Amino acid sequence: QVRLVESGGRLVQAGGSLRLSCAFSGRAFSVYEMGWFRQVSGKEREFVAAMNWSGGFTSYADSVKGRFIISRDNAKSTAYLEINTLNPDDTAVYYCAASFSSGRLTGRHEAEYWGQGTQVTVSS
Repeated sequence: QVRLVESGGRLVQAGGSLRLSCAFSGRAFSVYEMGWFRQVSGKEREFVAAMNWSGGFTSYADSVKGRFIISRDNAKSTAYLEINTLNPDDTAVYYCAASFSSGRLTGRHEAEYWGQGTQVTVSS
């Protein structure tokens, strides 16, 4: 199994930025793709961004393209989501996700491993 632990969520004023982290452990070497999702209270989980772990391919939802940056540090087995120019609509629980399958996360927005989530709250 792969364990994912998110961190970095907090209360931020609109216009600010923050970076979320996702630490991988366990069978982390088997992760082929990773990504980020978010869920607004009362709504369904929404795809945010994904990448191929080894190749660096990235994909973003249209709603976040240009403001969010997904990245990773292979040596630290950690993925990141940089969120810029925050607005109140970005308020959500953000989840890190991983998949052992090529195309499952980046193409189908599905994953078999999930973190516990970290709360991001943007005030206006």
